[in-house]
Amino acid sequence: MENKREIFHVLTRRFGLLNKNCCSVGGFEISTVQSHILYEIDKHNSPSMQEIAETLAIDITTFSRQIQTLVKMELVKKTPSSQDKRVSILSLTTQGKFVATSINHSMNSYLEEVFSHMNEFERETVLRSLQLLNDAMSKSSVCCTPLY
Repeated sequence: MENKREIFHVLTRRFGLLNKNCCSVGGFEISTVQSHILYEIDKHNSPSMQEIAETLAIDITTFSRQIQTLVKMELVKKTPSSQDKRVSILSLTTQGKFVATSINHSMNSYLEEVFSHMNEFERETVLRSLQLLNDAMSKSSVCCTPLY
């Protein structure tokens, strides 16, 4: 079996996770981190900033800067919570929803194309294996933190 680290390095490169920008949508250059933020805001119902930052394992200061940029780009709206004014609720603007949906369609098309090179058994095996890996990572005490 190949070196585990090498497999993940190649996978990361092929997925474009090292690229500064993941995509260009409607005149917007969207970074990989911003793409993940838009996806999570879209997926959740009126999430708080803290909720999304924790989901993505991004420290709140870095996350706040990213949100500020997305607000300036008019893709995200930040509203004080009606229950607690110290908490900011995030939502996508119409433009933000368009960008998130476009990225989602692009990623789904890409994955469909990648999986088209496998038979049904191989696809199911890969997806099941990735789910097992995700589950194991969620139980790891060092998940989402560097090991140094």
